[in-house]
Amino acid sequence: MAKIILNPMIQGAQGKMGNVVFRRSHTGEMTLIKLADMSHVKWSKAQKAHRQRFKEAIAYAKAAMAEPKVRALYEKSAAKEHKRPFSLAVSDYFKGRNLLLPPQS
Repeated sequence: MAKIILNPMIQGAQGKMGNVVFRRSHTGEMTLIKLADMSHVKWSKAQKAHRQRFKEAIAYAKAAMAEPKVRALYEKSAAKEHKRPFSLAVSDYFKGRNLLLPPQS
């Protein structure tokens, strides 16, 4: 992968410019990506179902991050695994773990 040293004007770039997307990762690394043309894609039923499930996972992760006690648990786990708390919450949703529900006895 090519490395680019950005001048101060471009260092703060984010979003789209033409057909190029500027992205900054959670580690602070800047990447430029060509925008994908998805206009002719026909999604299968399984793909649509998975996209819906991913949307639900994002909603769960947002709710989990809004709950201070649950967020603290995710932050502790994330520090051990060198991951982001939000990503762990999304992963937990797909694994069937819901920390927002009261424990079942």
